[in-house]
Amino acid sequence: MKPDQKTQDSNYTRLAWWLSGLAVVTGLVYLMATANTGPADPTEQHMSHGTAVFNTGMIVFREGLEAILIFAAVTASFLGANKSKRRPVVAGAMIAFGVTIATWFVVQALLDVASPLGPKLEAITGFLAIIVLLVVLNWFVHRVYWTDWIGRHHKRRQKLLTQTGPWVLIGLIALGFTTVYREGFEVVLFLQNLEMQSGTSTVLEGVAIGLACTAVVGVLTFWLHQKLPYRRMLVLTGALVAVVLMVMIGGTALTFMDLGWIPSHPTPFSVPEWMGSWFEIYPYWETIGAQLLAGILVVGSYVLAEHVKVRQRVQRGEQPAVRADAPPLQTQTESV
Repeated sequence: MKPDQKTQDSNYTRLAWWLSGLAVVTGLVYLMATANTGPADPTEQHMSHGTAVFNTGMIVFREGLEAILIFAAVTASFLGANKSKRRPVVAGAMIAFGVTIATWFVVQALLDVASPLGPKLEAITGFLAIIVLLVVLNWFVHRVYWTDWIGRHHKRRQKLLTQTGPWVLIGLIALGFTTVYREGFEVVLFLQNLEMQSGTSTVLEGVAIGLACTAVVGVLTFWLHQKLPYRRMLVLTGALVAVVLMVMIGGTALTFMDLGWIPSHPTPFSVPEWMGSWFEIYPYWETIGAQLLAGILVVGSYVLAEHVKVRQRVQRGEQPAVRADAPPLQTQTESV
C-alpha cells in the first residue's frame, strides 16, 4: 500500500471513530433530556465560591496557555520580509477572541431556551464538559488532539508563505483565527456547568483571573521574548485541570443521583462538609467511584501512551533511552 493511501485510510478511520463517538454522546444527551427524574433535593450542596473561581480561572488559563503556544509556533517564522504577514494573523486571533465572547452569549441563549429541562440541564452541561475534558486530558489521543493540530497549522503557514494574491490575506486571518477559537470554544463549553451552579458573577471572577495569568504569559512570550518552559507548564496545568475534572465529576454524579439516574449507596464512613464544598467529595460510593475511575483513566491513558511510544520505537529498530548509572569514562585523548 502506498504511503499516501495508508495516510488517507488512517484519516478516514480516525474520522469514523470521532463521528461514532459524537453519535454516542448525542444519543446519551437525548436520553438525558427525555428521561424521567426523581424529586429534586432542596438541600443539595454545590461547590464553594472559591472552588468555582479556581476551577474557572484554571480552565481559562490552561486553554489560554495552549492558544499562546500554538500562536507562538505559527508566527515564529514571520521574520524579515515576512514580518508584515504577522499582522493579519494577529487580527485573526483578535477576531477569534471576539467571536468567543459572542459564542458565550449564543450558548447562553440556547440554554435559556432549554431551561424547561430544569435540573436535567445542569446534568447535561456537566456531562458534556466532562466528556471534552476527558478528551483534552487523554494522553492516548494527545497526538491527534494536540500534535496533529499544531502540524496542520504549520503546513498551512508554509503554504501561505509561498503564495501571493488577495487570498493570502484571508488565509492568514483564518490561520490566526483557528489558533485561538478552538481553545475559546472549549472554554465556553467548560464554563456552562460552572455558570449554572455558581452564577455569572463567580464565573466572570474566575475568567478575569485566568485571562490575567494568560496575559502575563503573553507579555513574557511576545514582547519580552522570554523563553518559558512550556512543556512543564502544560504538564502542571494539565495536572491542575485533572483536579478540576475530578471536582466536576463529583458534582455531576451527585446531580445524577438526585435525578434518580444512578443509584445511591452511602459509605460507612463520613466525609467532612468542607470536602464537599471544595472538592465535591461526598459520602456515596457512586460519586467517589466516578472520581476514582476518571483519575485512573487519565493516568492510565498517559502510561499506555508512553508504552505505545516505546514499543513503536523498538519496532522501528530504535533502542529506548536508558538512564546511565554512572558518568561516562574519560578517554585518554580527552584527558590529554
